[in-house]
Amino acid sequence: MRNPLWTPPGSLNCRGFLVDISTPRVMAILNATPDSFYAPSRGNAIEEIVDRAGACIAEGADFLDIGGYSSRPGAVDISVAEEMDRLLPAVEAVHRSFPEIPVSVDTFRSEVAGAALDAGASIINDISGGGQDSAMWDLVARRQVPYVLMHMQGTPATMQDNPVYQDVIREVLDYFIRQVGALRELGVHDIIIDPGFGFGKNIAHNFQLLNGLEALRILGYPVLVGLSRKSMICRTLGVKPEDALNGTTALHLRALQQGARILRVHDPAPAREVIRLWQTMADHPAYTQ
Repeated sequence: MRNPLWTPPGSLNCRGFLVDISTPRVMAILNATPDSFYAPSRGNAIEEIVDRAGACIAEGADFLDIGGYSSRPGAVDISVAEEMDRLLPAVEAVHRSFPEIPVSVDTFRSEVAGAALDAGASIINDISGGGQDSAMWDLVARRQVPYVLMHMQGTPATMQDNPVYQDVIREVLDYFIRQVGALRELGVHDIIIDPGFGFGKNIAHNFQLLNGLEALRILGYPVLVGLSRKSMICRTLGVKPEDALNGTTALHLRALQQGARILRVHDPAPAREVIRLWQTMADHPAYTQ
């Protein structure tokens, strides 16, 4: 049953370009890194990244999320300068090639985020939820861009060192209630909620969170899920990320049933298909006497 307190927001204002999110959307992952966990998402040469961006758009991506800092467990820490060297040319080239597609920048550093906005990005995707850089929220409020607020227990280096919750759904919800309240006080309006699958959560936590995802809808903001080819799928099925597309699709359907509005994915075409099937099911409810 739909929560009567929740009203789906109609759109995101991506620096003057309104994106309708009354129906689910697809965010494609582009990694300007040499060490992200899924090799096909990586790109080093700008031409490779632009080509992949074009392919993702052709497959149905509504947003492009570009990152220059790998957040996989055990990833090597890099300097601000190196992250900028990886990220900014990619953002600029992708925005120049596809100006009609909003570009999200995946970073927890305000200095990097600000430079990426200047280079053409229009969304900030912060895995730390502002916890790694106290200046990030001021930047978001000043620039008035959509902000992906993610939950993470610990840091990328420590997040999988025995994460513990008494009640993962309640604790994640409480976190978002506090953080959203603080962002609203600063005048931030376009907030996207990301529960942070795999970030400071074990397999049980991830599946509990997925099955309780509907609880986040009470916040009144769109929910983004990043499930694509993650370890919760690979470890459960005993497969490598390269073989985890079928499992990803299955969990995407569950996420949509639980109210997800944005699927952050490596494979836009299958994500677009599962959205279409979910919509068709919703349009044809079971007959009851």
